[in-house]
Amino acid sequence: MSLRSIVHPLRSQRRTLIAAPSPNDGPLLSRRSDRALPEIPSSRKLWLRTLPIFLSIITLSTLAIFNYQKASSSIVNATLYALRTSEAGKRELGEQVYFRDKFPWIWGEMNQLHGRIDISFGVKGTKGKGVMRFKSVRKTRMGFFETQEWSLEMEDGRKLQLLDEVRDDPFKHTALQAHS
Repeated sequence: MSLRSIVHPLRSQRRTLIAAPSPNDGPLLSRRSDRALPEIPSSRKLWLRTLPIFLSIITLSTLAIFNYQKASSSIVNATLYALRTSEAGKRELGEQVYFRDKFPWIWGEMNQLHGRIDISFGVKGTKGKGVMRFKSVRKTRMGFFETQEWSLEMEDGRKLQLLDEVRDDPFKHTALQAHS
């Protein structure tokens, strides 16, 4: 026995490498631990192809989350309630006034912290459809919101000013005032 075989016992028992199985080899019933590993395809091309898809999904998801936050806010609920109880709203839209689309999109800015609300969204009732616009500002830091515009534009192009009704501003002392 030589010194080399004592120091390096694995060298004398060297096994040959076995190639990785190909896709058409059939079931693999046993594996040797010293087999050759399969080739890994270059992931750079795949990464460059999937990055735009990933970024698109992230962007759309972010927009949908922020829109959901707007759609479920107290401001949108208060304006829908006021539209349902408005005489002009009932006359033009009918009963069961709600969002026009299954997934409503709330356009515009809803910034209660800085006192700016300017939103619009599609509404529908049993008689017709339209787009409701609501604009309100808070001029001082601790002041109340003042409604500047509350209108309903029908599908045929007619624009109804809902604030011109006989009754007072329907948004005074509602959820809009609670946030100021």
